[in-house]
Amino acid sequence: MNHTERDPYGMYKSHRGSAGPGPRLMGADTLIGDDVLNRMGENLGDIKEIMIDMQSGKVAYAVLSFGGLLGIGEKLFAVPWQALQLDTANKCFTLDVSKDQLKGAPGFDPAAWPDMEDVQWQNDVSAFYGTATGVRH
Repeated sequence: MNHTERDPYGMYKSHRGSAGPGPRLMGADTLIGDDVLNRMGENLGDIKEIMIDMQSGKVAYAVLSFGGLLGIGEKLFAVPWQALQLDTANKCFTLDVSKDQLKGAPGFDPAAWPDMEDVQWQNDVSAFYGTATGVRH
């Protein structure tokens, strides 16, 4: 499901026929559930949450759900927003990691979220994805 199917306010009506993933500014809740694929076209999961740095007002992470069946055995990954790219043809996100690489990424259980303000955690996540730290210190 993509943003055009999750448009509770009709804010994307004028973009329904566009080739791209949508307008430049989008509601965060319309991105929840979007698929994330790798460059080989393999499904890595879907976006469960979007984390905003409240000091800068910028999106810091997308929380990706990977593995499991019907929510059982799934693992969550905080992926730095800048590590994701929009796939305009398929209206999804792409992430440049293989499934095997993602299995080794810093992840967490849905019932035990990490302290995302922890500098060491931020550095570990940023180092894995090769991005700048997602949250300001």
